[in-house]
Amino acid sequence: MQKPISLGTTQKAVREGPREQTLARPFLFVVLHCDQPSLGGARYCLSEIDVVDIGRGPKRVASRDREGGVRRLDLRLPDGAISKAHARLVRSGDGWAFEDMGSRNGSHVNDQPVTRTALRDGDFIELGHVILRYRAGLPSSPDASADLDFSRPAVGDLSTLLPPLADNLYALTRVARAHIPVLLLGESGTGKEVLARAVHAHSGRTGPLVAVNCGALTATLLESQLFGHVKGAFTGAIRDEPGYVRRATGGTLFLDEVGDLPLPAQAALLRVLEENEVVPVGGTTPIKVDLRVVAATHKPLDKMAIRGELRVDLLARLSGHRHMLTPLRERLEDMGLLVSDLLQRSKVPGASELGLTIQAGKWLLSQPWSLNIRELSQVLGVAAALADGPLIERGHLIERGLGTVAPPEPEEESVVPPEPEEERDTAPEALRGRIVALLEKHRGNVSGVARDMGKSRVQIHRWIQRFSISVDTYRG
Repeated sequence: MQKPISLGTTQKAVREGPREQTLARPFLFVVLHCDQPSLGGARYCLSEIDVVDIGRGPKRVASRDREGGVRRLDLRLPDGAISKAHARLVRSGDGWAFEDMGSRNGSHVNDQPVTRTALRDGDFIELGHVILRYRAGLPSSPDASADLDFSRPAVGDLSTLLPPLADNLYALTRVARAHIPVLLLGESGTGKEVLARAVHAHSGRTGPLVAVNCGALTATLLESQLFGHVKGAFTGAIRDEPGYVRRATGGTLFLDEVGDLPLPAQAALLRVLEENEVVPVGGTTPIKVDLRVVAATHKPLDKMAIRGELRVDLLARLSGHRHMLTPLRERLEDMGLLVSDLLQRSKVPGASELGLTIQAGKWLLSQPWSLNIRELSQVLGVAAALADGPLIERGHLIERGLGTVAPPEPEEESVVPPEPEEERDTAPEALRGRIVALLEKHRGNVSGVARDMGKSRVQIHRWIQRFSISVDTYRG
């Protein structure tokens, strides 16, 4: 079996040679063992296969052979609801067809019972408590032709079964070792901070990773927070403080939500990156720094630069290597890996031992996940707390699905007062700054912010979504 590409350790990358030609290849994924989510998932390339036989076995295992000129893949799945000879996939021209082999419990494709059907790209196949997915042609390097099985991915490991994502992660492992800035782009909740920490760990730098929430920097103390100050530099400066930049020397400075960095701070930070030195507030002597910068944002930085909201020269400094994170809705093949990892890391007692009903598993794969992995984590946490048996049921996911994340309320909802005129007239920057300051004060407690502002929690959540503020940043 091919080993997973891990960014969570400083081990050598799996592949050291030059990248070969990328081709579109068909794949079969084991997406989710609902009653045993800790089994993770698996991927099998079908480009050199004519028939896939699927049946029950003591553990998940795949073997390839050739008999009479027919190239076969035999896939065994550990599930009592799957028959010994349950189903098969047969190559049909340029595509594939699915056949049920007279199984005891039947087969479903896209939630519909079937005995034989032509498969289309993205079809979900349900056998017992296992959900598989057929992909007609995914861009992939020759390495992807090897079977890949993640039985129990390491906690926090950035593993993926999708070949295009694996190739992107491979490129990032190479870049992580070099003193090159990395810019992480993607929607909120896709795991940019987790990836930044993995890049730092893989870099081999001995200094710390220092994370800075650029949206939380206050205008009056901005330079002091970033560059530090000397004792007596201003009222309240009772001792020397190094600031974020100097704390990161020898390590990595992670600029989270760099798109929220105020223009004055952009100019000051650019000087630091160009000169590799910093002058603390109240000081006169430049201090040398050695740091590697990883920045992240969900905002369109190129458009911001065109509009003058982001310095072009700073963007050029930060864009050594750009890595785009894929939203969860576009990587459903990894659902088993993510569910396994999140349940293992959950602080809910017994969560790591829970399974899911098949209905719950199908529900997870049917959602748009607008808040990505962060939302999935909260959904599973709430469901684990609600579960009163060994299985998370569909009702646990639907009734409390969004957990602590409040969705935007419909504009026509009459029970929630509309945004007051005086708040609409307030400058957006001032309103955002006030909310950020109160989130800092209350350590991410939205109820506390609502009390201080004299508003409802729903209104605070509206503003949080409007200004793309990550509440999790201020918690803990």
